Amino acid sequence: MTRAQGAAAEQAARAFLERAGLRFVAANVNYRFGELDLVMRDAATVVFVEVRYRRERGFGDGHASITAAKRRRLALAAQAFLGAHPNLANQPCRFDTIAAEGTAPSFVFDWRRNAFTLDDLD
Repeated sequence: MTRAQGAAAEQAARAFLERAGLRFVAANVNYRFGELDLVMRDAATVVFVEVRYRRERGFGDGHASITAAKRRRLALAAQAFLGAHPNLANQPCRFDTIAAEGTAPSFVFDWRRNAFTLDDLD
């Protein structure tokens, strides 16, 4: 996968989520310990979205590639993001994943709301 294909999948996932009623907050927020692909709002809820692109399912779908270590890094990045945005820190939060398959502009998305919780990280 090229960086351009991944970026196209993230951009298409953002548009998909916006059509579903979510509002964009930020994209590609980087910290030394992790990156947040998309930060969205679903009404009052802050949604941290991990986008995984696979051209085909030969090695499993994108959801299967989000390991426990990756979930911990996402949680740390979300905590840092909320620390930097105190206006969002007291809002409910969730972690969603989107597996994107195919090629632009015809991506197929599998969106899993509340894909994991902080309780899953023990």
